[in-house]
Amino acid sequence: MRALVTGAAGFVGSNLAWELAQAGEKVVGLDDFSVGHFENLRGFPGDVIAADLAQPQQWAGRIGKVDVIFHEAAITDTTVMDQMKMMRVNVEAFRDLLAFAAETGVKKVVYASSAGVYGDLKPPQRETAQRAPLNIYAFSKMVMENAASEFQAAHPRMELVGLRYFNVFGPREKFKNKASSMIWQLSQQMLAGRRPRIFEDGEQYRDHIYVKDVVQANLLAAGRKVKGVFNVCTGKGTTFNKIIEHLNAALRTSLEPDYFKNPYSFYQNETLGDPAAAAKAFGFRARYSVAEGIKDYFSGLKVPAGV
Repeated sequence: MRALVTGAAGFVGSNLAWELAQAGEKVVGLDDFSVGHFENLRGFPGDVIAADLAQPQQWAGRIGKVDVIFHEAAITDTTVMDQMKMMRVNVEAFRDLLAFAAETGVKKVVYASSAGVYGDLKPPQRETAQRAPLNIYAFSKMVMENAASEFQAAHPRMELVGLRYFNVFGPREKFKNKASSMIWQLSQQMLAGRRPRIFEDGEQYRDHIYVKDVVQANLLAAGRKVKGVFNVCTGKGTTFNKIIEHLNAALRTSLEPDYFKNPYSFYQNETLGDPAAAAKAFGFRARYSVAEGIKDYFSGLKVPAGV
């Protein structure tokens, strides 16, 4: 199999590109390196094309024949308020990628959507729920899904699979900076000897999912005859108090939370996905609990003296 991975120097993209390469597959990575970093691909055996996905003239003639496309490239920073930029990068570039897939005979496209499309709907969030995005990032992902649905109807021989990622954490996320997971951000506070800061009273919860499970969801979706949009989640909520407890165990620290008032009226206190549809359609079930994922994530980490 020869695969194209967009956003290959980014968080999920690099983990996926490495997993494919280590399985002996031929991989072409595509990234504009606006957020992705070469260190995520240091020693990578596949090809890497540096190009702006929103400018197909930069890359369409250079990819060659591929069997499957894994589309991970996107602006994922929810603080970006430039609506035109968000839509151009996340939606219009996706349309160009789908056109490329149709023109070159690609039969399978697996693309990253987001649980953000659910907005503040009461959990558990299911794929059949009406979407209610709260920001331009989530709106762009909703429009991506709409575009994919229309394209699928016009190209019935192709298989398009959208994966609604919940709260992903794990190796190679640090270059996302402020858009990295709360697990990474809290760990950095704790490694610096500071009490981890969370909104009071810490009982808010998220459906955190380890990046290794997200990679497996992509591979399973690519390997089965399936179309549509599916949650990629654990189906279990973990409070931020519990996250800090798991981090203390993994980092060998004993730091209590530093609670402060939540200044945001639109904050989501609870996110929780229903994993049933993905399990039925292509056999995906998260293998890592949050505690196991955190332990694997930080295994072998050298903790600074005095922490």
